[in-house]
Amino acid sequence: MIYRFGPFELDTAKVELREDGRVRPVEPQVFALLALLVENRERLVAKDEIVEKVWDGRVVSEAAVASRVKSARKAVGDDGKAQRFIKTIHGQGFRFVAEVKIAQGGVAIVAAESDAVVGDGGAPLAASSRPSIAVLPFRLIGDAGSHAAIAEALPHELIAELSRLRWLFVTARGSSFRLRASDASMDEIGRLLGVRYCLSGTVEIAGASLTVTVELTDTRDGGVVWADRHSASIEDVHQIRTEIRLRVLTALEIRIPLHEAALARLTVTEDLDAWSSYHLGLQHMYRFNRRDNAAAAARFEQAVALDPRFARAHAGLSFVHFQTAFMRRTNDLPGEISRARRFAERGLELDPLDPFVHFTMGRSFWLEGDLEGSLPWLDRATSISPSYAQGIYARAWTESLAGQPLEGRKHVDLAMRLSPLDPLRYAMLGTRAFTHMALFEDAEAAHWADRAARSPGAHVLIAMIAVAAHALAGDEARAASWASNVRARNDALTQEDFFRSFPMKSEAMKARVSNGLARFGF
Repeated sequence: MIYRFGPFELDTAKVELREDGRVRPVEPQVFALLALLVENRERLVAKDEIVEKVWDGRVVSEAAVASRVKSARKAVGDDGKAQRFIKTIHGQGFRFVAEVKIAQGGVAIVAAESDAVVGDGGAPLAASSRPSIAVLPFRLIGDAGSHAAIAEALPHELIAELSRLRWLFVTARGSSFRLRASDASMDEIGRLLGVRYCLSGTVEIAGASLTVTVELTDTRDGGVVWADRHSASIEDVHQIRTEIRLRVLTALEIRIPLHEAALARLTVTEDLDAWSSYHLGLQHMYRFNRRDNAAAAARFEQAVALDPRFARAHAGLSFVHFQTAFMRRTNDLPGEISRARRFAERGLELDPLDPFVHFTMGRSFWLEGDLEGSLPWLDRATSISPSYAQGIYARAWTESLAGQPLEGRKHVDLAMRLSPLDPLRYAMLGTRAFTHMALFEDAEAAHWADRAARSPGAHVLIAMIAVAAHALAGDEARAASWASNVRARNDALTQEDFFRSFPMKSEAMKARVSNGLARFGF
């Protein structure tokens, strides 16, 4: 991923900071700090989180943190007075405040600010209502000739696909197609249709060239939450319509919850409704550390207390108990496994058609090493929502460890294409490494494991994958470096812990990985 702001580029794959294309040398910790702030620009990053992610939780002084922040500012031509890029929130932490563009696979996506307040002109929606969206007919530019129908066909297909997302209320075509973005302002559309979000776009046809832009807007303040652009030959219209449908579904699964959580943070905590509490929990859930997992659990518990029939809040509780058991952060492992299963089952009772609920049910079987038992639930999650990237990744993980590495590779690659900004991307990369380990492709396994362990949010077990992969590839120095990283973060981890979290069914693969870990003291 390449993040662009001002004249700078932050390339997380190459671990480079560039200014106008020229590399600016920075210390590893300074780069890690910049990456942490840029990748979490929608929120404040507390000093404790900086210490945990940049220093792996080791005890450091306030002066050390201040020194790295000062160096990061200097690297991008900022200072503590101007704060054009890094803003200090006194007594709390820091936030990256400049506009950022993300370059991924040749497509630049504008990352919208998500801290806008609710506008006065918006529709008076009930605070407890689920997010709602209207998809408008796209605006046609140019002489489309016989292809003019594309401008209405694409949004019509999107309405049908978005209606499969159980957490999102989608206005029917008969209502939304009576309005167009050029005919009314976004706040008027929100008021007329009673929706929080609007998906609009343009279709431009010039000769044999087709360009489609898509834009997600918050009708409460007119702010752009997400935008994307696709170009192709008019002959490839069927391919591009599939691509647009998949990218829009995946983007909405990530962008709307993030945006809702940002707005919820502006509300007094005691007055949060169940939906806001749930989405604030999501802000903590994917960080895979004790403090955030506990914060996520508290938010999900609050959501369940406010609305006992909120299926996704129960699924969220299943996720946090799964995380506690998976990371072995408990003296009551059977109890945590039981709670992960019980909350997933309750979610299923309440909403048997929610893909996230099926995802958590499937993952609960991992904790018992029952990979075969998890697959039907993960299959159900992706059959309900075929573009559900985390469900596809979970299936890939299961297949990779169950002795089906080629199927696992196909699915994990699809998951990464569907969700290039996913909070579990490090796990997807780690799964890709497992597919190579299973096929004795050790150099490739080391490459993917290294990427996984260096990715934002990667927990300590991902670093153990890197130890094993580099040991198998014969890179003793790199394996030793990752082994040191593991011990600095949790010196009690053993290979038994590793195999309980990653229950490999192939005895040959397990023996190879075991020997690799043993060479470095695990």
